[in-house]
Amino acid sequence: MLSSSGYSAKRKAAFAVALFLAGFAVVSCGGDAVGASGEVTVVYEDDAIKPKNRHAVEVIRKSGVLEQAADWVNKSVDLPHDMVVKVTDKVPPGVTDAVTQPDGRTIYVPPAFLTQIEETLSGVVKTVKRPALLPEAKFNVDDLTALSTQFIFGHELGHALQRQLQLANLGLEEDAADGFASFYTINEVGPGPTLATAILFDELARAEGKLTLEGFASDHPVTQQRVFNYLCYLEGSDPKKFYGPLVDAGYLPKSRAPLCPQAWAMLDYGWWTQLQPHFTEAFKAQGDTSQENAHDQLIAETEALGKQIDKLRSEQ
Repeated sequence: MLSSSGYSAKRKAAFAVALFLAGFAVVSCGGDAVGASGEVTVVYEDDAIKPKNRHAVEVIRKSGVLEQAADWVNKSVDLPHDMVVKVTDKVPPGVTDAVTQPDGRTIYVPPAFLTQIEETLSGVVKTVKRPALLPEAKFNVDDLTALSTQFIFGHELGHALQRQLQLANLGLEEDAADGFASFYTINEVGPGPTLATAILFDELARAEGKLTLEGFASDHPVTQQRVFNYLCYLEGSDPKKFYGPLVDAGYLPKSRAPLCPQAWAMLDYGWWTQLQPHFTEAFKAQGDTSQENAHDQLIAETEALGKQIDKLRSEQ
C-alpha cells in the first residue's frame, strides 16, 4: 500500500477523474489544407503560464520529452496537417488535463496538470520503495514528472495520429492511445516512462477509493487496470530482462505474465502496420523492417503461447 503523499485524497481523486477524461475537448482548431505535409510543433506560451506552474513547466522544458516525441513523429510519419502542442494555462472551457482536439491538430498540455503530477509524485518518492529497474538517480520528483509526462504525451499523440490519419480501431480509442504510448516509449525511450507512469497511476488509483458507476462506465480502463496493462507490455517486450524486476519482485502478477510477450508482439506489430502507409520517405526502409520484424515476432509468440495455453488454463 502507498501511504498518503500530502496531496489530499480528495484532490487526488479529482485528478484521477480528470485523467479519465483525457483526449476529449469540444473546441476545434483551424488548420492547413488537406494533403499538406504536416509537422508537429511544441509551443510554450510563457505569457499564459501561471507563476505557480512555472517550475513544473521548466522541468518538462528542460527534459525535452515533448520535443523528443514530436521529433519522432516528424521523422517517421507523413501527417496530412500540422499539429501544435500548446503548453499553456489558457485552455478551452472544461480542460483540466492533457487533451487532444477532435481533429487531431492541437494537443493542450496545461501547466496546472503538470503541477498536479509533480505534487502527487513528491509524496511518492518519500513513501514508496524505488523499483530496481529505475536508477536511483532517476527516482526523484523532477525525473519522475518528466518520464510520466512523456508517457501521457504519448497517449495524446496516439489520439492525434488516430484522428489525423483516420486509423481503423478494433476497440476503444482510449485503449489504442494507451497502446501507442507503450509502443513509442518502449521502442524509443526504454522502461523509464512506463515505470514512472505506473507509479503515478498506482498512487492515483489508491486515492480514488471505491469505484463509482461513472468510473466503471468510463471509456478509459479502470486506473489500476491501466497500471497492469503498461507493466505487461513492458515485461512482454523483453521477458529475459524484465521478468525478474517486474514479476519476481511482485509488481506484475505471475498469472498475467505468460500472456504479455504475445500481447506486446500484437501491439508492436499493430502500430507498425497502422503507421506503415503513412511512413515518410526517409523513414520507410527502417519502418518497413521494423514492421516485418514485429510480424515475425508476433508469429513466434503466438506459436509459443499456443504450446502452453492448456497448461496456463488449467492453473487458473
